[in-house]
Amino acid sequence: MRTNELIEMLSTNIEPTDHGRLKRGLGLAAALGAGAALCVALLLLGIRPDLHHPGVLGFLLLKVAFGAGIVVLAGWLLTKVARPGGETRIRAWVAAAPFLGVMLLAALSLASAPSSHWDRMLVGHMWLECLVSIPIIGVLPFAVLVWAVRRFAAPTDLVRTGALVGLAAGGISAMGYALHCMDDSVPFVALWYGGTIAFCTLAGALLGPRLLRW
Repeated sequence: MRTNELIEMLSTNIEPTDHGRLKRGLGLAAALGAGAALCVALLLLGIRPDLHHPGVLGFLLLKVAFGAGIVVLAGWLLTKVARPGGETRIRAWVAAAPFLGVMLLAALSLASAPSSHWDRMLVGHMWLECLVSIPIIGVLPFAVLVWAVRRFAAPTDLVRTGALVGLAAGGISAMGYALHCMDDSVPFVALWYGGTIAFCTLAGALLGPRLLRW
């Protein structure tokens, strides 16, 4: 058989790529990961007891919105980069938008408060628990998202794909942990939530080449 005939035969048997399948698979994985993170956070840590106090719900919504914004952007970028060659069609810096937004709010919050309050606003009372809890809670959503990428996608840039998986898992975990965390200051969220999510992103980048190889 000639080369041209072989190429023509192979090309006629290729089925159209179902891009919607990838989106549905990643969406389902994110939902399952969110449910798992919520269950782990509530079972291991419990929900904060002061949700009925004035102002508490607003700070909770801020934390959840920060995590949700990260998850949405990371998921959108992941649907692009998880396809062969998709890394050339994305602008990864877009994922930094929620971090920049919360850092700006944190700077404004610190600027409007006496400098004697800055330590308490930045460190809070639960910084160590936050530092440990978000990466631990994020293990389950990370595992589910890795499975989805391996099942429904074929990335060629495994480092960047792994980083986005870690970023999404960190955002999901932060939303779950927010239901327990009682430190309500924007600088605390920017420093400790943002820092631990960044750590999850770095961990995903390091693990991506091992876990996402196909």
